[in-house]
Amino acid sequence: MVIALAVVVGGYLALCALLFFAQRSLLFPAPRERAQPTGEAAIVEVPGGTPMLWRPAEGAGPVVVHFHGNGEQVAWLSFLAEAYAEAGVSFAAVEYPGYPGAAGSPSEEAILTAAELAVKHLTGPMGVAKERLVLQGQSLGSGVAVWLAAQGWGTRLVLLTPYTSLPDVGARAFPYFPVRLLMRDRFDSASRAPSIHLPVLVLHGRGDEVIPFELGEALAGKFPQARLVEVPRAGHNDLWDREPTMAEAISFVRGR
Repeated sequence: MVIALAVVVGGYLALCALLFFAQRSLLFPAPRERAQPTGEAAIVEVPGGTPMLWRPAEGAGPVVVHFHGNGEQVAWLSFLAEAYAEAGVSFAAVEYPGYPGAAGSPSEEAILTAAELAVKHLTGPMGVAKERLVLQGQSLGSGVAVWLAAQGWGTRLVLLTPYTSLPDVGARAFPYFPVRLLMRDRFDSASRAPSIHLPVLVLHGRGDEVIPFELGEALAGKFPQARLVEVPRAGHNDLWDREPTMAEAISFVRGR
């Protein structure tokens, strides 16, 4: 009996160790092949940072700075860049360290550093007025956008399929393991939200199978000025394909 218990405990601890050491490969499943942008979007290299997809629109309208989900890359967002450009909104999407075309390794610290370098490059050498920036994050990227907003960047904040914190998501995915103790990259948006006094739009699919709608709802309730839009038929990966996501995002970005 004692030996059997020791085997079970040992196996459990081994699984905990495996989760701990493999967590970044699970959290940051970067695409293997680098894709090329389509349409009029192009890649801009941020000195000391990572590649950035850039699609300027005519005029001096808003500039969306987008942070993507953990399994994406910036070139795949060309469709979004074109949709915003048609509405008179410029679009930038920042790549993460360790993702296609970007040096380094992904971690919370590395991603946040790259994100801030990108917005400084936009508002410095590229000449974009800071007052034009609208931060936008989807899934993993929502935590990046929230952090930047907490640092004083942006005039508005759009969050798609966001979470309260990554440990909250992980605890639901691995309920039998002490995920909250094991996770190194936390992206704790819930603790940062109360200090962010920007207008915030939260879009979340009711059928989200990766980040439950309830987490986005809980996060929205922590911002002083947030509006939550439930997208009834949307899951985690089809949010942009469902109404009213695109229309709501464009209207909010343009201040309507």
